[in-house]
Amino acid sequence: MKIAIGCDHGGYELKEQLRRYLSNNGHEVVDCGTYSVESVHYPVFAKMVAKKVQRGDVERGIVVCTTGEGVAIAANRYKGVRCGIAYNDEVARLMRAHNDANVISFGARFTSLEDAIRRVELFLNTNFEGGRHQIRVEMLDED
Repeated sequence: MKIAIGCDHGGYELKEQLRRYLSNNGHEVVDCGTYSVESVHYPVFAKMVAKKVQRGDVERGIVVCTTGEGVAIAANRYKGVRCGIAYNDEVARLMRAHNDANVISFGARFTSLEDAIRRVELFLNTNFEGGRHQIRVEMLDED
């Protein structure tokens, strides 16, 4: 699967670990930065990931900051992007099954690498259920 990943300085270490994990497991990863722990502005990197998802350049996106909140808010500003914060395993599954989420967000300060990997796998391997959920997802992009 082709996946865009991006972070701010607070999410750099977790982003790098996830990037390596995904690459080592056969995914094509598009790294949108940042590339160090030097202070940066999270909307820049969330936007890069969101735009790639929005355009269809990638199938899914991952964004990481200290809390997961800022990058999720930023990513969700783009039509067609549905980003959820994966604060537990069930949410990581349900955001795909019920919301057809195409971007997942992590708070690096509150998420271990093991938890993040498990939740990324749930996010990547759970199918959207459609049905009554499809109507709700379509409502998200109404003007």
